[in-house]
Amino acid sequence: MLDRFFNESLNTRSVTGFTPHVDAYETDNGFEIEVALPGVKKEDINIDFQEGKLTISGERKFERREDSKRYHMVETQYGSFTRTFYLPDNVKADQIKAQLTDGVLVVSVPKDEQKTMKHQIKITSGSDKAKASAKPKAVEVAASENGQA
Repeated sequence: MLDRFFNESLNTRSVTGFTPHVDAYETDNGFEIEVALPGVKKEDINIDFQEGKLTISGERKFERREDSKRYHMVETQYGSFTRTFYLPDNVKADQIKAQLTDGVLVVSVPKDEQKTMKHQIKITSGSDKAKASAKPKAVEVAASENGQA
């Protein structure tokens, strides 16, 4: 019975898909995504950022090094993979960096300080609008009766 269980689990295992493990976290300065990609070459990895989506894709190839090997068990996952992460709009897309070291891909996504900084907005009334047009000042937001600017 145990032999049958192990044989069936080996035969039903697919080597066409690979889902790398990911650790993603936020720091004060940005976001870090660590992807476990042992045995994957940097040439086999693609990283794209578009419309707030960071997509990491690639392939872990199964390479037979010796023809004399007869595998009895293959538990390592191989194949193509794609992982997509939705990031907030306060990131600097042009400064995203990636580094592959010892089978771990680290993608650093810095935050845009201007977008994360708190700004105090001064509310003016309709009568202040006439005064503001006479004297040029910093940009102010005027509130209407329904609360929309």
